[in-house]
Amino acid sequence: MLDDIYNRRILELAADIPRLGRLAAPDASASAHSKLCGSTVTVDLALAPDGTVGDFAHEVRACALGQASSSLMARHVIGARPDELRAVRGTMRAMLKENGPAPSGAWADLAVLEPVRDFKARHASTLLTFDAVVDALDQIAARAAAPAREAASVEGAASGSASRHAAE
Repeated sequence: MLDDIYNRRILELAADIPRLGRLAAPDASASAHSKLCGSTVTVDLALAPDGTVGDFAHEVRACALGQASSSLMARHVIGARPDELRAVRGTMRAMLKENGPAPSGAWADLAVLEPVRDFKARHASTLLTFDAVVDALDQIAARAAAPAREAASVEGAASGSASRHAAE
């Protein structure tokens, strides 16, 4: 039964993980950790001017399943849109936890992880890379939204001040 999840393709992916290391100037970094097995994945993300992922690197200290899913992430993440990456994480979570279908399209290679659904204790390590990538994307989105909130706050304060002066 464990042979199903530790099949030849999983082991090949785990042994050949692209984009290992760290970026010199990422837009965001995030780590995800599995308390159950001790696996940790740290990702660095940089977005291109068009909003897609322009650069990516990661440190992977994980079991073969965490390594395989990280390997697949690194093979497909460049050029991906944030909404696409969030959707892939949702599809992977549903595939493992709710017996949902495997990702399709550009991410169809992730179907190799389908046998993991029968091993609940292995879900967390398999999802680490997806959780870390979405965390990094959330950090980038929060920073992008902060100046807009500050501008609205300053604008609101200025118009309130103008209203007070007009009333005087």
